[in-house]
Amino acid sequence: MASHPHPLRNAECIFCKIVAGEIPCHKVYEDDKTLAFMDIFPLSPGHTLVIPKDHHPDLFALPDDLGSPLMTTSRRVALAIAKAFGPDGVNLFQANGAAAGQTVFHFHLHILPRRKGDGVISTDHGQRPGDHAALAKEAEAVRAVLAEM
Repeated sequence: MASHPHPLRNAECIFCKIVAGEIPCHKVYEDDKTLAFMDIFPLSPGHTLVIPKDHHPDLFALPDDLGSPLMTTSRRVALAIAKAFGPDGVNLFQANGAAAGQTVFHFHLHILPRRKGDGVISTDHGQRPGDHAALAKEAEAVRAVLAEM
């Protein structure tokens, strides 16, 4: 990968160093706004990360105009992973903040190929019906904030 500066770069960020070509990666896809590469701590064969080339530490800092390119790249790479590995399913996930398990503070989406019974991430979330009165209050709180945005 050729070294090139990006307007929004954090010199200490490992993903920014990958984008700049200072650290190697196993690249699978790149365009002008996004980069996809293999996770070096894979949870399953084909586990891939999709990042914006510019530095944005988390979902809250991500500009609206990067959402579509990131999802387009994620879908394209997920289709390729599905053909290459034939998984039973694929998870897309994003950890936003330390409490959610984010360890690299440069926005990234995980594309995680899955096999039935692999135990990588539980799909049984201990589901139980929510309290509809509480759900209605929560929805109203979110709508109120959205109306102010």
